[in-house]
Parts: sequence; structure tokens; C-alpha cells
Amino acid sequence: MDALDLARWQFGITTVYHFIFVPLSIGLAVLVAVMQTMWFRRKDPRYLRMTKFFGKLILINFAVGVVTGIVQEFQFGMNWSEYSRFVGDVFGAPLAMEGLLAFFLESTFLGLWIFGWDKLKPAVHLACIWLLAIGTALSAYFIMAANSWMQHPVGYRINPDTGRAELTSIWKVLTNPTTLAAYPHVIFGALITAGMLIVGISAWYLHKRRDTEVFRPALRLGLIVSLAASLGVVISGDIQARLMTEQQPMKMAAAEALYDTSAPASFSLFTLGSLDGRAELWSLRVPHLLSVMATGDPDGRVEGINDVQRAYEALYGHGDYIPIVPVTYWSFRLMIGFGLLAGAVAIWGLWLTRDGRTPRSRWFTRAALAGIALPYLANTMGWIFTEMGRQPWVVHGVLKTADGVSPAVGGAEVIVSLSVFTVLYGVLAVVAGVLMVRFAKQGPPAEAETPKEDEPMPSFTY
Repeated sequence: MDALDLARWQFGITTVYHFIFVPLSIGLAVLVAVMQTMWFRRKDPRYLRMTKFFGKLILINFAVGVVTGIVQEFQFGMNWSEYSRFVGDVFGAPLAMEGLLAFFLESTFLGLWIFGWDKLKPAVHLACIWLLAIGTALSAYFIMAANSWMQHPVGYRINPDTGRAELTSIWKVLTNPTTLAAYPHVIFGALITAGMLIVGISAWYLHKRRDTEVFRPALRLGLIVSLAASLGVVISGDIQARLMTEQQPMKMAAAEALYDTSAPASFSLFTLGSLDGRAELWSLRVPHLLSVMATGDPDGRVEGINDVQRAYEALYGHGDYIPIVPVTYWSFRLMIGFGLLAGAVAIWGLWLTRDGRTPRSRWFTRAALAGIALPYLANTMGWIFTEMGRQPWVVHGVLKTADGVSPAVGGAEVIVSLSVFTVLYGVLAVVAGVLMVRFAKQGPPAEAETPKEDEPMPSFTY
């Protein structure tokens, strides 16, 4: 493997591992803020215990996520110096805003929330967790603005003297239609991730008949949020699919293994292709469904891989503009499938908890625990699809991936750093997993006296 392939593997591994922590931080911050708000309004100690319990999981997740995110930033300069040189003026703007505004907002108020339990008044302490949630959401927005610019570059010009992309409108970058479509999709995915974590842990406690007064309302909250967010993912995903058809027709064609332009276009439930992924051998299809997904019209026209390849050669010059079709095709389906399974678990749980019932079914408990992994798998498959489907471009239509890698970094150097990062991340994964499980098994803190409105929050004995 050459330096380019190794650099892509390293960045891909780092990104996938880092994004394991990102959606949980976003979603759990919002849900813990909701729990604390319910305590603040009702003065019910159950919600205070619930807040403290799931708040501990935020801290572990946030700490590991920050470490992996820092490594990812350094790779732009180490392995992708040509990319950084070419688009740094544009790509760096939203990243700088994320670091200077959103990250400092979330880290500052996370610290105040951690250490302010017995020092701040309840209303002030509640404001801290909401500002943390806002900070994580803002952070996600700026990151999505940077990534969306790679998918659909706007608000820039190419300087003919330096050959670099230069920012002409930060407003256009931040209001990129790709960002506006992708951001809700990411937020809904984060809420499913946090909701299913709460569902899985709560179902386990209810099955063990431990702290049922805390975990039954927690289970209901997780189920409701997971189902509502699943619907949000479907709606926002539909909007994204239509926008993707317009902006990146090759990605949509590869996602469906659609080789020839069709009107109407059928949706492939299962396709067998040639070994090189360049031709369809057999497929099982649903008539008109792809046209509906891509255009909103049952008879809409969807361009095929072969026609888009010819159009791209005419526009960008001779080359291979087809991504790895099997990867794009299956990551798209696995993303949808894992997401639908998470929604199905939420529906099952809501049925079992109707009219005040407490589910203790062994099968539901197993499904709920397995359901914790479903949003992670869906998120991972979604990002693999997003990034692999854009290839061979690192910035669509502007800069190819092969032109963005560092020319002075050799394969041996990347192998060393890749090996070190893989081992380090493996250790961090074990540590993070052990800590999450250990703290989850400890249960919520003992009930404490509920403070009055003008008193600080109570300290708990863990």
C-alpha cells in the first residue's frame, strides 16, 4: 500500500473511532438537561438521581472524545498538508469557530456543571447544563459546515496566483444547503444514540428489579426520544437524498448500484454485481421507489453511474470518477437498516410500557441492550457512505483525494503512526468501555434531601 492508501486508512480509523463519542455527547447532554429541568420543575428526587447517574456517563464520554478529536486535527497538517494548503483558508474558518466559540462554551460550562453541584443555586446550575448542550450542538454545526463544504463547496474562489482556495463569504459556508440538510440528520442521530443508551441501561435495571422508581421514567423518556428522533432521521434523510441527487449524482447512483439512467428508477433491495463492482449481474428491486426517494416524483429521472462517469469526464477531464460501488451500496443500506431496527425497539418498548406497565421481559431486555449498538452502527455506516461515496474527490469537483496527501510523508512513516494510533485507540476503547460499564452498574446515587429554590444543589454519596 502506498502513502495515500495508508493515510486514508489512518484518517478513516481515527474519524470512525472519534465519532463513536460525538453523537452520545451531543444527545446525552440534551437529555440530561431535560432530566434536570424535570427535577427543577417538579422537585421530584427521582429526576435528580437520574440526572446524576447519566451525568457521570457524559463525563467519561466527553473526556475520551476530546482526546481523539485533537489527534484528528493534527492529521490535516501531517498526512494531508496539500489539502490543508489548498483549502485551509476556507476549511479552517468553521473549524476555528468551533474551537474558539463552541468548544470553549461546552468545556467551560461542563466544568461549572461538574463542580457546581453544592455551590451554585439550582437555577444557575440548570443553566450550565443547557449551555453545555447548546455548546455541543454548536460544535456539531461548525464541524458539519466544514464537512459539507467538502461535499458542496460554496463561498470561495481559486486565487490564480497562488492556486489556493480563498474564502469569499463565511455566511455562504455556514448556510450551505448541504449543511442545513445534514445537520438535523446528525442531531436526530445523536438523540437516538443517547435515547437507546438510556433505554438499554434502564431495561437492564428494571429486569434486575433495581431502582425501578428511577429507571422506569428514564426508560419512557429514552423510548419516546428514540422513536421521535427515528422519525426525524427518516424525514431529514429523505431531504438529504434529494439534495444529494442534485449535487452528487454519482454518489446516489452508486448508493443504488444504478448503472444506467432510469425514469422511473426502482430501488434495489439486493444486488449482485461483478467482482470489480462495475456491472450489475442480478437485483431485486421495488419499482418507482428510487425515483420517489431521489426526486419526490414516482416517475422521476435518476442518472446512472455510466452516464455520470461520461459527464464527469467531459467536465473534469479523463479519469475514473466511480467510487467503490459495493462499499457505497452496502453502507447506505446498513445505515438505513440499523436505524430502522432502533426505531422498532423503541416502538416495542413503548407498547410494553403502556398504561404504566413495567417491562421485565428477558427478550426485551436483550433487545434493548443490543439496541445500544444500533445507532452507533448506523452512524458509522452513514459516515462511511458519506465519505466513500464522494471519492475520488476530497473536495467535490475541486480537489481530488490523491492530490491532497502530503508529498513528503512516506509509507513507512504513516505505517508507524498508524500502528501507534491503532494500539493507543484500542487501549482507550477498552478503558472507556470498562469505565462506562462500571459506572453504569453502580446505579444512581442515594436519595438526598431536595434543596429549596435559593439553596445550592445537594452533594451525593456515590
